[in-house]
Amino acid sequence: MNDIVRDRDAMSNIIILNVRRAIAYLVLAILTFAALFPFYTMIINSTRKHTEIQSGFSFFPGSWADFYRNFMNAINDPTIPIMTGMVNSLIIAVAAAFLCVYFSAFTAYGIHVYDFKIKKFCFTFILIIMMVPTQVSAPGFLNLITRMGLMDTFWPLILPAIAAPVTFFFMKQYMEASLPLEIVEAARIDGCNEFKTFNRIVMPILKPAIAVQAIFSFVANWNNYFMPALILETANKKTLPVLIAMIRSADFLTFDNGKLYVFIMLSILPVIVVYLILSKFIIRGVTLGAVKG
Repeated sequence: MNDIVRDRDAMSNIIILNVRRAIAYLVLAILTFAALFPFYTMIINSTRKHTEIQSGFSFFPGSWADFYRNFMNAINDPTIPIMTGMVNSLIIAVAAAFLCVYFSAFTAYGIHVYDFKIKKFCFTFILIIMMVPTQVSAPGFLNLITRMGLMDTFWPLILPAIAAPVTFFFMKQYMEASLPLEIVEAARIDGCNEFKTFNRIVMPILKPAIAVQAIFSFVANWNNYFMPALILETANKKTLPVLIAMIRSADFLTFDNGKLYVFIMLSILPVIVVYLILSKFIIRGVTLGAVKG
């Protein structure tokens, strides 16, 4: 009798577990659909004519001829130089991401490895800066770069990426979890100087964290609209978010919606490519960086 009861309880537990698993999969499927549906809509509408888009949504794409026409109209639009904007955004995003990741890791290395009197103060001060919004310091920053003659250049959008408190904090937490000080001491005993130790020993250990922060920094600078809109004035120097924002001033009665969806698709394509290249490091980097070992 006891065996029958145990078997029945075991069967009930299996059924409950399977039901919970089915519900979890269903919720994940719904969330995945909700997240990917806008991208699907964008791709579908980029292959349709303006009149077809106005007539309503369709689950089926249009013709390749319509997509080619929309694409050529987008890249040949004289009022919105989309390809120039992509190049400008790519230059700024790549350079800023490199400076952000490298110097943030270098700063975190100094705070993590060295012991000095104001170490705790420096760490706290950097965290305080992390809480200051960009909009608060924007007027003073614009006044500074105007005096330095850097208005309408890429430098004010690239060089400030060196000071990235959020990236620094992530790198610091990652080092505490995965960078034993014994490794640094061993390198010093072998005669390796500090720069060589950081570049050849520490940087490979930080590869997952670097990949994660490179993605975040690239996306943030690629999608940045606020500062480029204030700094860049020449049409050929404007970044992609600024150019896309210019579409708002267009006459929507005569504007081609098919071309608009191609604009949007081109704006997110580099982000997807970067994510796919570095995505294998994300889970490992976030997990190790968030949990102190």
